[in-house]
Amino acid sequence: MLSTIYEPIQEDLVRVEDRLRSACEVDSPQLSKLLDYTLKSGGKRIRPALVLLSGKFYHYDPNYLLPMATAVEVLHTATLVHDDVIDNSLVRRGYPTVNKVWGEDKAILLGDYLLAKSQELVAETQNLRVVRLFAQTFMALSGGELNQAFNPFNLEQTRQQYRQRISAKTASLISLATESGAILSQAPEGSVEALKQYGHNLGIAFQIVDDILDFIGTEEEMGKPTGSDLAQGTLTLPAIFLLERYPEDNPVRRLFQNEDRQKNIGLATELVRNSSIPQECYAVASDYCAKACQNLSLLPDDASRRSLIQLAEYVVKRRK
Repeated sequence: MLSTIYEPIQEDLVRVEDRLRSACEVDSPQLSKLLDYTLKSGGKRIRPALVLLSGKFYHYDPNYLLPMATAVEVLHTATLVHDDVIDNSLVRRGYPTVNKVWGEDKAILLGDYLLAKSQELVAETQNLRVVRLFAQTFMALSGGELNQAFNPFNLEQTRQQYRQRISAKTASLISLATESGAILSQAPEGSVEALKQYGHNLGIAFQIVDDILDFIGTEEEMGKPTGSDLAQGTLTLPAIFLLERYPEDNPVRRLFQNEDRQKNIGLATELVRNSSIPQECYAVASDYCAKACQNLSLLPDDASRRSLIQLAEYVVKRRK
């Protein structure tokens, strides 16, 4: 399905892959191996695709859009490397994490290198507004991570606080992709705002679906163990719904109170899977996707707009 969605920008997505390969070509063999391991490990390339699709509506200039698309993917990769260190994750996309194979110190330094590389790529756009937006996005990402780091195993979190956290942690990067694509294509301000809001709402939906799959997916699908969020003490939408449904006797509550970790993760997962909670969470995600697509009504009705609508549909239906 993604290959069809990416059709309008398929050739330039190949060029993004070429740029990612070039980023791995450095003098140090050790660093080259680390870069190769992370940047060529796959992924759906949704963020660079969003930069390119958002840049298609007006003045499409690959000289600026290609480095931006690559920068967004490199920044995303950097955050994953750092996240795996913070969470002590051992598996990512079905493969051992950098911190598992090379150690935490190497993973942190690799993440820092990737952040610097992403900033160098953004500088190629020669657009101060986009450079500033990129820095603001990274601050939002870091702020979201800090918020989560300060609130592990905290039961006193509302739906609103959850939405704010995922807006910073996930939606900000997807919104960066769509907004920067619009800016670099010299889109009118109304269209820039429309694409920014599309990315924001799509990003929230994307994270909600990720959080659902952490309960109902399989380890093979997810490339990591299910229940990972609960194990880290992270309260996601399915867990919030479960707490609202069973306010007293609840395995999430017992887990967060440090009672029988593995048993309560299993019980919470089973309760969610055997309830209407996944469907209710998917409904919330679908509402955000609908909001995202409403913003596109201001844009020209062309192949790129149709791809963005199809991508929103894909986000809700995906299984990994």
